Amino acid sequence: MRPDPRQQGFALVAAMFLIVVIAAVIATMARLSTVQHETNSLSIQQARAYQAARAGLEWGITLATANVCVNDGLPNLADSNLAEFTVAVTMNCPVDSYTDETGATVQIYRITAVAQNGTPGGRSDYAFRSLSAVVER
Repeated sequence: MRPDPRQQGFALVAAMFLIVVIAAVIATMARLSTVQHETNSLSIQQARAYQAARAGLEWGITLATANVCVNDGLPNLADSNLAEFTVAVTMNCPVDSYTDETGATVQIYRITAVAQNGTPGGRSDYAFRSLSAVVER
């Protein structure tokens, strides 16, 4: 018995379909892996930006409690693991003051620390964090 000539080549179509589906699954998995890696990297950079801004804020609080006023300051992070971050600290010296119940004058300082790594839109791992605090002295 001879095979029907209209049925020849069906296995080739099925194999091609299977190859295309497997290639699409592999490409999707590779893309998901890349996105997950970039997300984890950005999460780490954001945590490091928070720590750099916190270091700048604590530097400003230390200056405020010592009654030293720096309108725009740049704390030195060169010898730390946060050296790639630029930290700018702005202090309003003093914003306001009042007299407490003992008759002592209390000064109020507003401190803002901004930490960033790179430039916005320049790199995929750009990180930015801003923290503020109010200190009474």
